[in-house]
Amino acid sequence: MTDQPLAGRTVVDLTTALAGPYATLLLAGLGATVIKVENPATGGDSSRNNAPYVGRDGLNLARRYDDDLSVSMLLRGRNKLSVTLDLKNPRSRAVFTDLVRDADILVENYSPGVTDRLGISYERVREINPRLVYTSISGFGAQGGPGSGKAMDSIIQALSGVMMTAGEPDEGPVRFGLPIGDLLAPLFAVVGTVSALLQAEHTGEGQHVDVSMLGALTSLVACEPFDAFEAVGLPQRTGSMVPRLAPFGILPALDGYLALCAPTDAFAHGVLRAIGRPDLADDDRYRTRDQRVRAADELHELIREWCRVRPLAEILAAFTAEGVPAAEVREPREAVRDPLVLAREEVVPLTHPRHGAVADLAGTGVPIRFSGARVALDRPAPGLGEHNEHVYRELLGYTEQQVADLVAEAVI
Repeated sequence: MTDQPLAGRTVVDLTTALAGPYATLLLAGLGATVIKVENPATGGDSSRNNAPYVGRDGLNLARRYDDDLSVSMLLRGRNKLSVTLDLKNPRSRAVFTDLVRDADILVENYSPGVTDRLGISYERVREINPRLVYTSISGFGAQGGPGSGKAMDSIIQALSGVMMTAGEPDEGPVRFGLPIGDLLAPLFAVVGTVSALLQAEHTGEGQHVDVSMLGALTSLVACEPFDAFEAVGLPQRTGSMVPRLAPFGILPALDGYLALCAPTDAFAHGVLRAIGRPDLADDDRYRTRDQRVRAADELHELIREWCRVRPLAEILAAFTAEGVPAAEVREPREAVRDPLVLAREEVVPLTHPRHGAVADLAGTGVPIRFSGARVALDRPAPGLGEHNEHVYRELLGYTEQQVADLVAEAVI
């Protein structure tokens, strides 16, 4: 489609697991042609073997039929073309060269040193196509880091400090439930990739875009001055409440939980009116923000006791009437089915490429709206090597015999 922001751009996708594939998923949603290169010797992207699976019988914890697809691949593989290519096979070099010669972008998330061993490093690819934007997503950056240089999301969370920003002060570290390290780095990678693509249009030169999971997540930890909090005696870990913004936090209701965000005088006084204590707005303990911070525990307990015996609907109606920001705390399944995010296609239904909507599944969309362009993740995930014929024969111009020889020699 020519009405998409990255229409006409080709991406060679050498990624696996989550961080890399999420970056190329976004590029695909923005309209780029993403050619996902998978190793036939290992069964392709590791996500293809992530439980649960979906197929003709719906969802199952184990694969039952040959055409069952991992939900992970069903989500991350959309709008991509899958080809097989064993980059460890010496004969793959010529095929790889043909793939990148006219490409605009290459994205890889190998451990440091692997691309050198495979002969597909930035320096090598630059010789083939100097205009190409070569994006690397890794745990610690292209130069490597602690230990082996390999990184998983929990390792990145641990090293970034984010595990010590949540939870109660006297508790152990808390792992963020969403794989935030894996999901954050690809966002920066896409920003860097598109920026480098724009620069290449002016200079005629591509470049290496290097994003580390640790750096991306730690940079966000540094957006909050936790070191300053510690220096002035403010706790860094405060559990469900945030005393320095009081009243602010997660509160229990009779039938669930709500998030309350009332750090300003206007919001805080609205809370006091909502709970039937307008007199406290002039109390020296709660009149100003600094006073509320000093009396945060007492103020939060007052609000907590009022909320605890009332249903969510009543509480939210009372706060809303006073203009106070508050919302129910949703379960993920309910949240991803919000009519608003569905209407904006920020979340979209997932369907099996052969069996359709055999399970009620929701997946990420492209959460960006353009006034003059279309973005979408509307094509199902491919089978392993499903587009070999299309890419090798139609796009690269290989003959039938050439493709047959590559298959016979286990190159593809």
